[in-house]
Amino acid sequence: MQRRIRITAAAALAPVVALAMAVAGLPAVAVAQAWPAKPIRLIVPGPAGGGTDILGRMVAEGLTRHFGQTVIVDNRGGGAGMIGTEVVAKAPADGYTLLMAYAGVLTVNPALFKVMPYDPIRDFAPVAMFARVPAVLVVHPSLPVKSIADLVRLARAKPGALDYASSGNGTSGHLCLELLKQVAKIDIVHIPYKGGAPAMADVLGGQVPIICNNLVEILPQVKAGRMRALGISALARSSLLPDVPAIAETYPGFEADTWFGVIAPAGTPAPIVDRLNEAVRQLKETPAVRSRLSQMGADAIELSPSEFSALIRREMEKWAKVVAGAGIRPE
Repeated sequence: MQRRIRITAAAALAPVVALAMAVAGLPAVAVAQAWPAKPIRLIVPGPAGGGTDILGRMVAEGLTRHFGQTVIVDNRGGGAGMIGTEVVAKAPADGYTLLMAYAGVLTVNPALFKVMPYDPIRDFAPVAMFARVPAVLVVHPSLPVKSIADLVRLARAKPGALDYASSGNGTSGHLCLELLKQVAKIDIVHIPYKGGAPAMADVLGGQVPIICNNLVEILPQVKAGRMRALGISALARSSLLPDVPAIAETYPGFEADTWFGVIAPAGTPAPIVDRLNEAVRQLKETPAVRSRLSQMGADAIELSPSEFSALIRREMEKWAKVVAGAGIRPE
């Protein structure tokens, strides 16, 4: 007696569907295997010699060695970093144009500017975090405070009487202290300067008692006793100032450091993004790069592309609230 075997339409089509899906995936894999077949351009949305440029050149050198293709640094400063960032947003999604981004161009600018030439989420594919650079909240030694808690108590006792300096509206130092104002519920007055040098000069001279600035610029002044460090803006302490607590030790979750990372245009094939992420990961593990980052007060941070994307979304939401709450407008 023969047994009849019923074959459903779905079962009959399964091998065909599987084959079609496999074939459909071949072009992306083939492209990734052939890439890079020519030089890669890394856009730095800032001037030569700046922090983003220095880190970008470290990345370019490392990727050149890793892939055997030249990675050319192309400085496109101006427009609060938006000029260079827009170039990448509108570039072909083929892995040959990348952005050395810093936090401001993707997470702060959307809160500051009503009109932007790119969408931070829709137009980009985050590739790899390279480093985070903490800031340090410091005061002039004449101010009678030795901790974040002391500063908060003094500010609450004298609302509006304390000033703080920054290198300008919407800068990382400005946002750091506005975030502290909001979480600590204190009233201190912002004094914006046209750049970090004059702001630092007036804090050193005692004209303004408070500033939050990047670790590298602050470190020599703290070591010399010309400024007193109260807190680090990262979630953890820095090995360069191990005795200075993170502000997060007083206000859990407080984080106002600056990150730098590699970004590609949206639609860049996932295999290329993954290869770039792995190349940056290996670069950060080399002793020479770790040493250079340490000298800059930077920490190498490891994130997958999806984790990097999630971080950008979180920080966009955080800084939008800070900017709106403080009523910050670009200069």
